[in-house]
Amino acid sequence: MGNPYQTQGAFSWFELITPNVEAAKKFYSELFGWQYEAAPMAPEYTVIKVDGQGAGGMMIPPPAAKECPPHWGMYITVTDIQSTVAKARQMGAKILFGPQAIEKVGTFAVIQDPQGAVVSAMQYVEM
Repeated sequence: MGNPYQTQGAFSWFELITPNVEAAKKFYSELFGWQYEAAPMAPEYTVIKVDGQGAGGMMIPPPAAKECPPHWGMYITVTDIQSTVAKARQMGAKILFGPQAIEKVGTFAVIQDPQGAVVSAMQYVEM
């Protein structure tokens, strides 16, 4: 498949939003053997490592999502976030958040499809 951070349509990152990151880290490390590391640019963000490679992350809910229950989200790589957002709207999706830039990572948007399922699209900076 190539580089999941540059391949249109590839699943590239998974993220847990939870009010108790420490409890989640304990649960998942015991269940799956995951290792963790604080993100260099955001120490409040925990990077999930599998076999030494970053595969996802964990964080407490951001202020705009304080009332959301704990949940897993996924990111799918796109090569043009603005076109993806426009096409999603045209196809009947709602844009729940973004597009929003994350310094040194890329620009993402949270999209709710016409059936109600939620996914995030991410255009990564060159990695």
